[in-house]
Amino acid sequence: MPQLSVLLPLTGLFFLLSSVLGSEVNVPYPVTCTTRGADLTQDTVVVLCPPQCTQWRTSVFGTGVYAAVSSICGAAVHRGILGPAGGPVRVHRLQGRHNYISSYAHGIHSQALSHWTASFSLTKPINLPQELTSETSTTALPAAARPVKKLLKKPSVKKALAGGNKDCQMDIAMVIDSSSNIGQRRFNLQKNFIAKLAAMLRVGPIGPHIGLIQASDSPRTEFLLTNYTQPKELLFAIKELAYLGGDSNTGKAIMHTAETFFSQENGGRRGHPRVMMVLIDGWPSDDLDQAAMLARESGINVFLVSVAKPAPEELSMVRDKDFMKKAVCKDNGFFSYPIPSWFSTTKHIRPLTQRLCSLDGLLCSKTCYNSVNIGFLIDGSSSVGDGNFQLVLEFLAGIARSFEVSDVGAHIGAVQFTYEQRLEFGLSDYSNKDDAINALRRISYMSGGTSTGSAISYTTQNLFRRTGPGRNFLIVVTDGQSYDDVRGPAMAAHKQGITIFSVGVAWAPLDDLKAMSSEPKDTHTFFTREFSGLSEFIPPLVRGICRDFTENN
Repeated sequence: MPQLSVLLPLTGLFFLLSSVLGSEVNVPYPVTCTTRGADLTQDTVVVLCPPQCTQWRTSVFGTGVYAAVSSICGAAVHRGILGPAGGPVRVHRLQGRHNYISSYAHGIHSQALSHWTASFSLTKPINLPQELTSETSTTALPAAARPVKKLLKKPSVKKALAGGNKDCQMDIAMVIDSSSNIGQRRFNLQKNFIAKLAAMLRVGPIGPHIGLIQASDSPRTEFLLTNYTQPKELLFAIKELAYLGGDSNTGKAIMHTAETFFSQENGGRRGHPRVMMVLIDGWPSDDLDQAAMLARESGINVFLVSVAKPAPEELSMVRDKDFMKKAVCKDNGFFSYPIPSWFSTTKHIRPLTQRLCSLDGLLCSKTCYNSVNIGFLIDGSSSVGDGNFQLVLEFLAGIARSFEVSDVGAHIGAVQFTYEQRLEFGLSDYSNKDDAINALRRISYMSGGTSTGSAISYTTQNLFRRTGPGRNFLIVVTDGQSYDDVRGPAMAAHKQGITIFSVGVAWAPLDDLKAMSSEPKDTHTFFTREFSGLSEFIPPLVRGICRDFTENN
């Protein structure tokens, strides 16, 4: 009898087509905790929610009947038909309606919504699909239950999850002008402009995320970065924006956005560049200096799109004629974008989109790859040997290759030690990656004893002169027992804000390695018996540096 197993890679589990209701076969579609009802195209479909969706920040709108913008799995938890272990849920697509009711149930607080274009309800599947563990590879199916070929086509939800411009993975906050200065008519033209811009950006789970704030007397957040990750939802939300009126307090809006908008609690993604595009009709009513400074210090790339600049007779009314220069990430022309009129915005959509998605041009985004100072402390003792020393240098070059070394980016320096220490090159000696890597490879082998403690003290005093707590990292590579104490010097380095990763080879004692390493010791300590095994540590070391940088900044 033929056997069949179906692998669903989104969950890592195997599921079989195991129940038949008349001519219908229940095929559970694997979804994520944040998949929304709008992502599905079938009128009735069984989805499979992963475990622990209660720990995710999911958006749920309504009670019993949910707006299609809601998380399916979050709504299922709220409805009481899904627990922490996850499982199958049947989704029924419904028409849109008005007045979705908020409520609190089963640990989920659903939100109210005035209206939405589509809805869904949820029930438990009557016939649950058979679930197999990863230990089970195949199970025989009775002939009557064998699925026809067309049922094995890729589910539409997977296609939906693959959406978005993967070359523009930015978190973008749009701050729009909703003041009395712009007026209702131009406000509608502004909405049309940002709708076209959003369509060109191509939002999606693996593409850019867009949130929106209105600037008026007081800033008002209309929706967060993760509220609308499908194009149709986003365009509908923009269409429904209501005009506020009031003063053009753009500075307040920038400050509000910089303080809270990009936090992880509000949907900001780790490691994704932060972009704030500020639209202003005419000029602001308040000062931008402090708000723009906070945005820059927070790693936010502020673009200012100024439409209909002040006429000569209006200049006396402008509080700060240099407001554009002060607001942007950097006054180099890239972050300032003037448009003469709201009636001529269409031709500016593509060039503005290219700027917003230009990773190389986003100078204010500080990530681990372009913001860290990495020192290499290299054991040059006699026990290493010249051949193994070259393997160490190649290992360190592999780490350096992962970072963007430049005058304004990451910095690389190196010290070699035996009983003595030698500064091979400083953190500011090389302003590009190729030169730094070539300098690493040219380091000549010293040969001698092993005084790792003295070497750490020397490196702390002579290499890490640059400021920046949470940005200084030291990678110590040694193959043996130190002749002096390593605990005291390592502790002093930790207090100075230097994160230490210890890499031991051959006879390096684990106690010494852990004594040097930063906390938690297990994630900052590496050991291999052979020098040839060092290359395997490159990816986890780079990930470790980025993890520590993100947590400390």
